Amino acid sequence: LNPLGVVHGGWLLTLVDSPGGCAAHSTVEAGVGFATIETKANFSRPIRPDAGRVRAEGRVVARGRQIISTEVCVTDEARRILGHGTSTLMVLPARK
Repeated sequence: LNPLGVVHGGWLLTLVDSPGGCAAHSTVEAGVGFATIETKANFSRPIRPDAGRVRAEGRVVARGRQIISTEVCVTDEARRILGHGTSTLMVLPARK
């Protein structure tokens, strides 16, 4: 928790970046990697310790040869939006 007693915003940013990466991962072939080049999050409401189970759902918005764009929505148990955001990922060639 931060000094105000709510979950630190970095946790929500991780909940935007990680599911965005998982969504991107679902579009690449085996052995191909990716790396986040930008993540942006909008904080819609504070995440309090009693928020219950938090869910982050990611989806691919666009998939190019080198760039994958994703969006993520983070909700609480009542399906209220806690935050949402986007991640942009760069496709990395397969290692030999």
